[in-house]
Amino acid sequence: MPGFELFGEKEKAQVNDVLDSGVLMRYGFDSLRQGHWKALELESLLAKRMQVKYAQLTSSGTAALTVAMASAGVGAGDEVILPTFTFVASFEAVLALGAIPILVDVDDTLTLDPSAVAAAITERTKVIMPVHMCGSMADLRALKLLCHTHNLLLIEDACQAIGGTYEGKPLGSYGDLGCFSFDYVKTVTCGEGGAIITNNERYKINADQYSDHGHDHKGSDRGAETHPFLGYNFRISELHAAVGVAQLKRLDDFLSLQKKHYSILRQTLEHVPEVTFRRVPKGGVESYAFLSFFLSSQELAKKVHATLVSEGVDACFYWFDNNWHYYRKWQHLLEQSSLGPLPNEVKKGLPQYTSTQFYKSDQWVGRTISCLIKLGWSEDEVSQRARKMADIVRSCL
Repeated sequence: MPGFELFGEKEKAQVNDVLDSGVLMRYGFDSLRQGHWKALELESLLAKRMQVKYAQLTSSGTAALTVAMASAGVGAGDEVILPTFTFVASFEAVLALGAIPILVDVDDTLTLDPSAVAAAITERTKVIMPVHMCGSMADLRALKLLCHTHNLLLIEDACQAIGGTYEGKPLGSYGDLGCFSFDYVKTVTCGEGGAIITNNERYKINADQYSDHGHDHKGSDRGAETHPFLGYNFRISELHAAVGVAQLKRLDDFLSLQKKHYSILRQTLEHVPEVTFRRVPKGGVESYAFLSFFLSSQELAKKVHATLVSEGVDACFYWFDNNWHYYRKWQHLLEQSSLGPLPNEVKKGLPQYTSTQFYKSDQWVGRTISCLIKLGWSEDEVSQRARKMADIVRSCL
């Protein structure tokens, strides 16, 4: 992670196919395409890879989350349970539909704590959305049982975890819908893009139509298509899809490199006092996109991270103070800052997060450092990096 590190001739060939046809839009212009349908090809490849019936491409991972929820009927006033540790896109997508993001604690998986989720369910809850941050998953079996018990949707935000599995199923395929991001810093990149996967035909049809202004996509005359319901423009372009076609075909190679580099780092850090690692739920296999480890205290984690930065060890993250990925710095959500008035359902239903404390999340995230696993490292570079990281941690003890 990220796939752009290994851009090459395969990506160029796919993009040139689109440029040679002259058709950059995924819909219409059938006679000019010369048989090139990159978005359809990528959807087919993704569905097969994820062992599901349907895939729908979108313009981003944020769009994928928005369209996935919309396709399943999530709307104004519905509550969506999310973790305190995620990217801002998760709650942005919820708010875009007039729904209400309900933040709950994470546990030692760095994802949704099932007991916190159970306590947060109300009569307005519509979705439980685990976010598989940094390449690993929540306790999906427990969350799926809660969904079954309370008749809720399980929507997986697998944007950072393509290639991981749980109980033998690809992440994203375990719930009712799964979402991926193909932005520039993901394991598989389109430059910009995202996707939804599902086994539900109605969700697929809704997603296909909703993401293209409500077009029903029936017949061969785009201008004559009808619009059965309101939609928006969340389309991906053929150019972006073309890059994704090449990248997805290389996913196994990317995952192999991630696992190799991850393992070198972990095997070195395992011998360092005070270092423990995030829990991967039983039956789960990470995508190895990040190595996340805990130190014994928040103070030590901050000291180690600061030293890593000062010593030139890049791509290590201390999420507790991060502007984009942890609730403490989401002032625009906490204070409900918006360019225009928020919907009444949101204003009435959004908890007073400015006075809410998530002590359990703080205990885990405050002690966490995550190292991005790069694809372009040589084995020597990874080994040197591992030794340097271990030496730095020891020096801070």
